[in-house]
Amino acid sequence: MLIVDGTLVPTRDHTIAEQSKNYRYSTNHQVVIDACTRLVVAVGKPLPGNRNDCKAWDESGAKAAVGRTTTIADGGYPGTGLVIPHRRPRGGELTEWQADHNREHKQVRARVEHVFARMKTWKILRDCRLKGDGVHHAMLGIARLHNLLQTT
Repeated sequence: MLIVDGTLVPTRDHTIAEQSKNYRYSTNHQVVIDACTRLVVAVGKPLPGNRNDCKAWDESGAKAAVGRTTTIADGGYPGTGLVIPHRRPRGGELTEWQADHNREHKQVRARVEHVFARMKTWKILRDCRLKGDGVHHAMLGIARLHNLLQTT
């Protein structure tokens, strides 16, 4: 089972970055991790930071890298075929099994947030000054370093 989520990387290259709600100019990176080992499986191409995760999933190449593997995501990926949490119906409440499923889903999906926290301890991902494909190569390098640290 895989987990996917998008993260914003502040970038100074305005040709690939756009203003987003969290940073001045940033790029959106889709990162796919293995749920058991917490190793980074794939990193999508960077897209402008104002692109939502649902659209970035298709355009970044992360979807093609995953193939037909069962992948879970947060509620920002409706209609993509990914496993997302149940939504509360209008004017109603979730059933008990749906609430339990959402709780388990949230606990498993937290692993990708922990991976982001570890990857963003590297200064290059807090303020990337690289041009063009440099942001993508930096993200791939940090993902490789993360995987090396996880396996040792």
